[in-house]
Amino acid sequence: MAMAYPYNQPIEVIHNAYTPQQTTEIASRMGAAKARMRIDKILTSGFMAGAILAFACAAVSVVNTAPWYQENAPGVIKLFAALIFPFGLVAIVLTGADLCTGSFMFTTISTLHRRTSILQMLQHWALTFIGNLAGSLFIMALLVGYSGILSDAASTKQTIAFATKKVVAPQWHQIFLRGIGANWLVCLACFLACSAREQVSRIMSIWWPTFAFVILGYDHVVANMFYIPVGIFLGAPQITVGLYIWKSMIPALLGNIVGGGLFVGVVYWYLYLSSGDAVVIDGSSYGGPPMALFGVNADAEELPSQQRRESDKATIV
Repeated sequence: MAMAYPYNQPIEVIHNAYTPQQTTEIASRMGAAKARMRIDKILTSGFMAGAILAFACAAVSVVNTAPWYQENAPGVIKLFAALIFPFGLVAIVLTGADLCTGSFMFTTISTLHRRTSILQMLQHWALTFIGNLAGSLFIMALLVGYSGILSDAASTKQTIAFATKKVVAPQWHQIFLRGIGANWLVCLACFLACSAREQVSRIMSIWWPTFAFVILGYDHVVANMFYIPVGIFLGAPQITVGLYIWKSMIPALLGNIVGGGLFVGVVYWYLYLSSGDAVVIDGSSYGGPPMALFGVNADAEELPSQQRRESDKATIV
């Protein structure tokens, strides 16, 4: 029996990623959902994100303890650190935890899209920041500091040197500019993750922008919530809490807001959502009922009266 393909019928379309416009719409919906969470859940989500990222930072601190390579091949150590660190952001995104730095993008888009208020946006920023700090300090003190993971002489020396390099060596404006670069890449990773339809693509889309941020040595305010306090905990002579807040936390935070909120959030909202047109995601408009999409109409919104017909599905007879 000969096989005949029904060319007169539309074929079913399978897309392996969302379009940039759909991705921005997804980010806007996520920002609205995150900003409307209960306060206790935002704090808990922020705590978990800070703790997870602190684990990644601790792993990098162990990798950094390689005196010969630090002297003779520092790029090799940066490479290993950049390959390891992204697992933290991957775990955060896949578990739905909230970094304040990611909120700078998500809630900026949802606020510009008029789905959340400025007050809701700022509240989410503040609560996730507090949660991130609590989670980072919890891991730093109890599971790294008092547990003695970095208490040997080589690890202590390298950890203190790394914290000192982060705070003492650069000028205030340099940390601010590094903060812009850091969260531009981190929020780009989160944005690309919104475009993926399955986990492997989501993981890979997160991994490489985060890899770039780490290997370039940029300053991420939440990552520094581990790196600098653990240096203070281990006795860094040139770093005080006040110096950390003024010279590292504030400029990195402001830079992260600009990098994630402006260069990712504002830019992609302007490019794809500022027109005000409704964007359909898998057959569902924002706030509307879900509708199944199929065939050549896979990117078009169908009227509620239209019914799915089996004849529209590609078949081989």
